[in-house]
Amino acid sequence: MVLDTLLCLYFVNPYGVNTVKDKRETLTRIRAIADYQLGKGAGEVLFPNRVKVVFSKRTGRIRHIYLNEKLLATLRPKDGMFSLTLVGAERLLKRMDPLRLWVKVQNDVASFIAEGKSVFAKHVVGADVEIRPEEEVTVIDEDGRLLAVGRAVLTGREMLAFKRGVAVKVRRGVGSASL
Repeated sequence: MVLDTLLCLYFVNPYGVNTVKDKRETLTRIRAIADYQLGKGAGEVLFPNRVKVVFSKRTGRIRHIYLNEKLLATLRPKDGMFSLTLVGAERLLKRMDPLRLWVKVQNDVASFIAEGKSVFAKHVVGADVEIRPEEEVTVIDEDGRLLAVGRAVLTGREMLAFKRGVAVKVRRGVGSASL
């Protein structure tokens, strides 16, 4: 199933096209999830009216959200939260004020993290204190440039206090984006 930019959701099957749902309902749902997960206003910033929503063929649930043919986020079926892509994180970084769920690292390790390596606590110079383990985070360098997206292993306060261990498991770095 694919959510068209018009106000209808279309399911394409081998026998033709059937109108199934209203787009506003789906858009409201994904924006509400983003607001809950990433902070108030994140849904509007991340998902404008012209997004394309792809549904699972098997379950009929929301799976991927695209904007201009670029994947913004994937809805994880395990916990019902979004996994951000670099494109989605960049939209949040540029348009959200204040930014939530961010981890700032030293510039001297930025190139390793951009390649997709994990963030260690000893390299963290700043972090949102509201971060909890298993949450989606955006990793930035000291100059505020996007380096990677991943999942927190520690809380924001622990990232700042600890000097050992992994703070963020990076899923995708800007240097590994073409992989």
